Amino acid sequence: MIDRTTIDRIYERADIVDVIGEFITLKKRGANYLGHCPFHDERTPSFTVSPAKSIFKCFGCGKSGNAVGFVMEHESISYVEALRFLAKKYHIEIEETAPNPEQIQQQNRREALQVITNWASGWFKEQLHKTSEGKNVGLSYFRERGFTDSIIERFSLGYSPSNRSAFSKAAIAKGYKTDIVVESGLSVDRNGSLFDRFADRVLFPIQSITGQVIGFGGRTMQKEKNIAKYLNSPETLLYNKSRVLYGMYQARKSISTSDKCFLVEGYTDVLSMYQAGIENVVASSGTSLTVDQIRLIKRFTPNLTVFYDGDAAGIKASLRGIDMILSEEMNVKVCLLPEGEDPDSFARKHSTEKLTQFIKENETDFVRFKTTLMLGEAKGDPIKKAALVNDILATIACIPNMVSRSIYLKECSQMLEMPEDILYKATSKIINDKLEKEQKQQFYSKQRSESIPDNTTVPIEESVVTLNNDILITETELIKLLIEYGDHTVFMVPGADKGCEDAFLTVSEFIIEELERDELFPMDASLHKIFQIYCDSNQKGIQLSSFYFTQNPDLAISSKVAEMLAPEHTLSRLWEQNNPNEDSEEVRLSQAVQKVVNEYKWRRLKEMQNILTKKLSDSQMTDDEISTLMVKLDRINKIKTQLSSELGSRSIL
Repeated sequence: MIDRTTIDRIYERADIVDVIGEFITLKKRGANYLGHCPFHDERTPSFTVSPAKSIFKCFGCGKSGNAVGFVMEHESISYVEALRFLAKKYHIEIEETAPNPEQIQQQNRREALQVITNWASGWFKEQLHKTSEGKNVGLSYFRERGFTDSIIERFSLGYSPSNRSAFSKAAIAKGYKTDIVVESGLSVDRNGSLFDRFADRVLFPIQSITGQVIGFGGRTMQKEKNIAKYLNSPETLLYNKSRVLYGMYQARKSISTSDKCFLVEGYTDVLSMYQAGIENVVASSGTSLTVDQIRLIKRFTPNLTVFYDGDAAGIKASLRGIDMILSEEMNVKVCLLPEGEDPDSFARKHSTEKLTQFIKENETDFVRFKTTLMLGEAKGDPIKKAALVNDILATIACIPNMVSRSIYLKECSQMLEMPEDILYKATSKIINDKLEKEQKQQFYSKQRSESIPDNTTVPIEESVVTLNNDILITETELIKLLIEYGDHTVFMVPGADKGCEDAFLTVSEFIIEELERDELFPMDASLHKIFQIYCDSNQKGIQLSSFYFTQNPDLAISSKVAEMLAPEHTLSRLWEQNNPNEDSEEVRLSQAVQKVVNEYKWRRLKEMQNILTKKLSDSQMTDDEISTLMVKLDRINKIKTQLSSELGSRSIL
């Protein structure tokens, strides 16, 4: 079998627009792409691809799924063969073997690390908002920087106390094993004693594209110069800094909608830009830009603008990474900020309108920016100018598209005051030398690949349950709300009258609690499986995002969720029935969830009541059987009575 780590890499790298675009012509329509469905004949295109959600959906024939599912369907190949196809396309080496005990143990450790990292994020948030030290030090710092409560909550900011073992003791007391606490990078073992890595720091949780917390960045609250100002989590089974961009989870929809991404350097740069209304912004978190990070951006847009402050040394250091962006066929622009400003400070000083206007007036094409910058340094020195020309041509040679290269060479010819044909020849030599070098490396490198039997397939579970259509519709609404808004906290259970604190419930906790209480679980096989996954993850304290399901290797799940989250059906019909002009988003969401839960219960109970009532008419039933049916009917009637009134024990946040 293909190990899970490799499968995850394939799903992360597979750009659904790029994959499907190899088979059919796609045209951009707003945030999505539209084309003629390859699975049925149609004159009007109804095949929609959503890059933000990494799913496709045909509104003509109904087929839906993710990139792997598309390749399977289009090429009529197995799941494993589709993975091989995508691995080859994205140059991912796969070792296909049966899982050994070591691999199983690694997967178990990965899951354990995810649980403690998610728990730690919640613990740090609690320290920030509910302790006097957290409020006086951490929360005060964030507010002094001008961050609103909405931004603090949106990015799940936290605080680690100055007591150097506070977190470690809390984690051990919670039941986490010492080796997992240390392996997570949250604690350091020194001669058998645990110390907190992020003590006395405000924390910026780093999330994967699916929303899982995988690491942290911490800023010290101390003034000493010998202490690192910023500290990141070490690399773990979860966190690989070269493949993550801070803020991508929050920015991905905005990037896709605007078809543009802004790249900054630090955590606070992202927060200030986001707060100023520029939500399509991510950060490399102080690390050098990598190919994996570039490809992550390209999954959502080919258009990237990099922010630079007025520091010349910083600009030169960053220029090297731009060649990689051009090599990935990205359209790169640069926006140079005024001297002494960085994205954080500049965004805090300007309104959304002025910030947007400044970007529009000052962003410029990267090649033109680099040429202008380096011409200023040459200042008539022929040796420096020769080095400048070679440097610029090396950058242009990184551009794969021949037409784009020609345009840049023509413009550089004018700026550098050099014949265009000479620049063409020099660029061609750079490209040929590079190709020759790559061919030699490929020739001498040993290619390793092991095959698995062609009959190896992953079973796809199909629903064989015949459902009442009304129940299935409501059941689907229920699971859709669970997937899209499961982590939203919109319910409060008052506890003052019971002598305890108020309890806060997320949408997923509310739905699970309501269904489990009355033992009414989804009947559709795929929906039931999704519901059970949510139940298990909630018990472990893990919040799941829609990406977990749309990119799930179980194609029964990914296809079902892709169908539910298709672009034309993203809002619950019951949510839409509420008046959007009168109620806040939280109020409307809470009302929608309660309506769907109540409607689902009512329809299920009514169907059960009809079935049981018909059974009572059977003259051959024994007294014991009749008694059992009457008890069931009595319970159904009691639950229906409860549903006839609103759930008064919960308030909307």
